Amino acid sequence: MHRYSRRVCALAACLFIADARAEGAAPTTLPDVSVTGQPAPDVTPAFPATAALIGAARIDKTLNAIDAEDAVKYLPSLFVRKRNYGDTQPVLATRTWGVGSSARSLVYVDDIPISALIANNNSIGAPRWGMLAPGEVADAAMMYGPFSAAYPGNALGGVLLLTTRTPDTAQTTLEQTFAVQHFDLYGTHGDYPTSQTALNNGGRNGDFHWFVGTRVQNSFAQPLAFITSASPPSGTSGAIAANNKLGQPADVLGAGGLLHTLQKNVTADLRYDFTPVVHARYLVGWWNNDQRSRVQSYLEDAGGAPTFGKVPGFASNNYRLDEAHLMQALSLKTDTGGAWDFAAVATDYDYLRDRQRSPAGTPGGTQFTPNGRLADFGGTGWSTLDLKGIWRPHGDDANEISFGAHADEYTLNNPTYNTSAWQDSATRDSIYTDGEGMTRTRALWAQDAWRFAPDWLATLGARYEHWRAGDGVNINGGVTVNQPAESASGFSPKATLTWEASSAWRITGSLARAIRFPTVSELYQLVSTGSTYTSPNPDLEPERALSGELAAEHVASDGSTLRISLFRENTRDALIAQTSTLPNVAAPVSFVQNVGAVRNRGIEIAFDQHDALLDGLELSGSVTFVDSTITSDPGFAAAVGKHAPNVPRWRATGVATYSPDAHWSFTLAGRYSGRQYSTLDNIGDTPNVFGAFDKFLVFDTRLRYRFDRRLSLALGIDNLNNEKYFLYHPFPQRTWVADVKFTF
Repeated sequence: MHRYSRRVCALAACLFIADARAEGAAPTTLPDVSVTGQPAPDVTPAFPATAALIGAARIDKTLNAIDAEDAVKYLPSLFVRKRNYGDTQPVLATRTWGVGSSARSLVYVDDIPISALIANNNSIGAPRWGMLAPGEVADAAMMYGPFSAAYPGNALGGVLLLTTRTPDTAQTTLEQTFAVQHFDLYGTHGDYPTSQTALNNGGRNGDFHWFVGTRVQNSFAQPLAFITSASPPSGTSGAIAANNKLGQPADVLGAGGLLHTLQKNVTADLRYDFTPVVHARYLVGWWNNDQRSRVQSYLEDAGGAPTFGKVPGFASNNYRLDEAHLMQALSLKTDTGGAWDFAAVATDYDYLRDRQRSPAGTPGGTQFTPNGRLADFGGTGWSTLDLKGIWRPHGDDANEISFGAHADEYTLNNPTYNTSAWQDSATRDSIYTDGEGMTRTRALWAQDAWRFAPDWLATLGARYEHWRAGDGVNINGGVTVNQPAESASGFSPKATLTWEASSAWRITGSLARAIRFPTVSELYQLVSTGSTYTSPNPDLEPERALSGELAAEHVASDGSTLRISLFRENTRDALIAQTSTLPNVAAPVSFVQNVGAVRNRGIEIAFDQHDALLDGLELSGSVTFVDSTITSDPGFAAAVGKHAPNVPRWRATGVATYSPDAHWSFTLAGRYSGRQYSTLDNIGDTPNVFGAFDKFLVFDTRLRYRFDRRLSLALGIDNLNNEKYFLYHPFPQRTWVADVKFTF
């Protein structure tokens, strides 16, 4: 069992901050879950506050998991904005921050950060989930809030650790998955299939451990966008009357973002035990994405022939994307369990190739111009270095002092070229826009977990960070701007107190300060997306938050749990993006600004019940209420008193799994999210239209039969009730999923 899992399951509740000037966040807890295989030793200190954990056995039993992010679908308060299989933009939303806040949570695959902290948005800022397949996950642990000094201020919403496994004996697993979605909306009707093949091999030969995983996914997605206009193009018919989220006319002219995606990835985990307590490890992952987006026009000209009506939206939704990314990590660790343990971990994530090509316009009929644009992220990436140690003065966990040093560098390289032949990636005629820059952080931290009495555990920590941004360059046509360098520093204290009131009850209080520094894209990115321009803001200040939680958890003798958490988070100078029309600028402009103050406060109830009502029935679920209010915004008075963007007031999950014997399992699960706003002033009340952010209630089912430990078959349905909803994009409708897994 991992050290963080042991401690997570030994703690539970937290201090609620009632002072309106305090600044807060939140956490969660689940019982011990056993995992197979041998995880690498970890010198990262135990997370002191609330966490939720799901293991591989439960994932396989209850979830139609096709992508790695599916593993956390039903953990309390979480939502992953997954629009389609193989989505490259699935941002993790947490208790207090929504889908536009990718830099307010951290995601790790073992030691490797796959959070793309080059941005804080729901596009290029999404974690790079494609680096692994669900079958490679030993467990997923979500640690809520910034309560550990071992993690930077980006842990505002929490830290998700995806742990992979290396089997003790030679083992090969082959898994084949098929899915098909039936989609019916506006003028688009059809079936969209997905096929995925995953092959994993792992084992051990003496002191050498290995695991190699490969995956190929071929998927077709429903439309991710619709092309709209206030009125149909002159001389055309076929447009479907509709409104936008503001209630204004926005006739639907056609569908865009109809993706055909071919993804491949290979991961390898190689470990060598120099001695029983000294281990070296090398992890490497390669991910390739070949994607083609096409469009469908509903329009016809006067002669009845299909046409784009010269609407530019058809051109921006027609593109080709070619990506190849490489992640690596090298670590050296000790695992004495005695007085001292140490670790050194270096990681690197590199966008080897990342090019998107699209035409400039539609000259007539259903033709695209030969000229267009090529956006290139090649050379973007990040590197990290962590040195960590643990000192146990008494040789056990009664007092555990951990400490470390951290360094990272995030680089953005994002030129967009004019090209006379957009289908040829080698043709680049001139720079259209460019955004380049880097951020660099250096940090020192320490944390002391001290069991000063048999039933009491105090964890005190602090983190000091120095941040610098520089090398910022923006080009727009013939204008080049060298942006100023910026720097900032901050000190973040942390405190958690746990009282084991009885053998069944635990009370935990946590309070922490966190500082999130601007990402390089928030400072320096300059791009156009369709008709919207993203403008850089090199003068942004770091956002600073004070987070607190009071949690009470009951753990029954059979491992069933009930937890109630009160949480609060106050954030000053919150970095939030908005889109508006600026004077003397024809196109809408998206930009990031510091919002004076945002207050999040709420309650989360989570439970996990074994053998509920009858033997073999497992029930789990959660309900979360959040009041997320903008309390100050000197730059935009209309936002004061409004709900923070992308944060629904209510979220709920529920999972019921019945296993009458060792072979069969039947699961019915549901997810609910209340309405949310996408703007600071909360305008946009029209639901169920392209661009809206709807409330939704979605049910999923899964039936699995295990012949033996080697072979299993499963059949499931995602979105069983065929809920049709938008989170800006239209989300998947009813989808059938079947998979077969064979281990030999």
